[in-house]
Amino acid sequence: MNAKAPSPEYSSRRSILDLTHGEARTFLLKPESYCSLDLPPYIVFGELINGVYKVLDGKRLADLGQSNPRDHDDVNYTILHNKDGKYAWRPFQLIHPALYVSLVHAITEEGNWKLIRDRFQQFATNDKIRCLSLPVVSSSDERDRAEQVSHWWHEVEQRSIEMSLDYEYLIETDITDCYGAIYTHSVAWALHTKGEAKKKENRTNQNLIGNVIDWHIQDMRHGQTNGIPQGSALMDFIAEMVLGLADLELSERLQGAGITDYQILRYRDDYRIFINSPQIGELIVKLITETTTGLGLKLSSTKTKTSNDVVRASIKSDKLAWMARKQSGKGLQKHLLIIHDHATNFPNSGSLVIALNDYHKRVSRITSLSESPQSLIAIAADIAYRNPRTYAICAAILSKLLSFAESNDERLAIAKRIRKKFSQIPNTGHMQIWLQRVTFPLDRRIDYDEAVCKLVAARADRLWNNDWILSQDLKVAVDATKIVAATIRDEIAPVIPLKEVELFLSKAGEGYYG
Repeated sequence: MNAKAPSPEYSSRRSILDLTHGEARTFLLKPESYCSLDLPPYIVFGELINGVYKVLDGKRLADLGQSNPRDHDDVNYTILHNKDGKYAWRPFQLIHPALYVSLVHAITEEGNWKLIRDRFQQFATNDKIRCLSLPVVSSSDERDRAEQVSHWWHEVEQRSIEMSLDYEYLIETDITDCYGAIYTHSVAWALHTKGEAKKKENRTNQNLIGNVIDWHIQDMRHGQTNGIPQGSALMDFIAEMVLGLADLELSERLQGAGITDYQILRYRDDYRIFINSPQIGELIVKLITETTTGLGLKLSSTKTKTSNDVVRASIKSDKLAWMARKQSGKGLQKHLLIIHDHATNFPNSGSLVIALNDYHKRVSRITSLSESPQSLIAIAADIAYRNPRTYAICAAILSKLLSFAESNDERLAIAKRIRKKFSQIPNTGHMQIWLQRVTFPLDRRIDYDEAVCKLVAARADRLWNNDWILSQDLKVAVDATKIVAATIRDEIAPVIPLKEVELFLSKAGEGYYG
């Protein structure tokens, strides 16, 4: 909305707001939209979501329940993702499929969808504040997620560089724990205005889609009004509703202050502010702080920084550093040690994932090793241990390196040592899922604490709480065992292939990789 027509270069992607209500429903019900977390290929959600949709089609979720879901704990399932290899962690949630489908259906009803699109158009009336993070839909062979990353490169990084023609300074800041801090009532404020949403007669109005969204989220979270689940395109879109309201209110504050010489690019909770005066920049940051505070959000003071080199500041420092030192022509161990050093300087960075992806491509082509696989395995495991963002790609590298061990017994012994190493840090559910991917073809009896792993190993049959459901048909439809594709699981190769963990399916995103 409020954007120029796409050039041929960008014609393969559309914003979610470019979709009809029916197209939006189809997009949000895609397995990739339901769960954006990297998972092995035998963990699938298509059958689950489609089955729930068929049961709920034409019905009200409330008529299929025996109690209110918000009266129950653990309605959603949380996969814990360690953020720093220590004690920080992020909860990714698999939203209860019945609540997810019900909410998608409500949002994409024709009248509600029109209201949402119209409201986003109002958010974007100030072309000096541009939201660049709306979910995008691929029209090519690329996955939607791949298109989202490519979109970031084109629309954020490259546009930021272009801003150096007009602006001398760049200020970067972001919102602290954005998803965890979003006040659910603020969704109704965003879609219907604060004045309308706060009217006494509207607070319980079931015809207001903002209220419907608010209530669904509370149903997922034991009645909590602070925070929305992370890990789906749906919640990314709902977050943009609240952040869109922030854009609108910020625009009004800037207009009131008489500030006109600026450009702001926002990607989710990250702001890039382009100005020609540091003093004006500080005032804009103050106004953003006032705006977000009014919505229950706050800026991160530690991540707010100013640069007078717009070109250099437009590109992440880790990416620049890696571009300067790429040395894939060296020996395998030296190459991996260089990556390990980069990980130390730029932990959990995007460039680290890129470097490991290149290394994975390299080791995938070799058929023998002239050096000990155990030392390489130790280095790769340590990178994963300290950099949770790399779990999937490191698992792929480890699976290849393990194949060079002399026997299956040796592979198992090393794999168990890796598992023991990771048991020393908390909140590693996501890593356990990928360790299981490595070890399952070797010995499916190896046990993991993560519930998803137990499902894969057929040692459990439950993820989310279904005690509030009355309908037998719906209970069958939300059966968590459906997320495990047994045929794929049983035929999975010990060595993880490139296609299993690579983000892009073609070379369309080479520019992003640098």
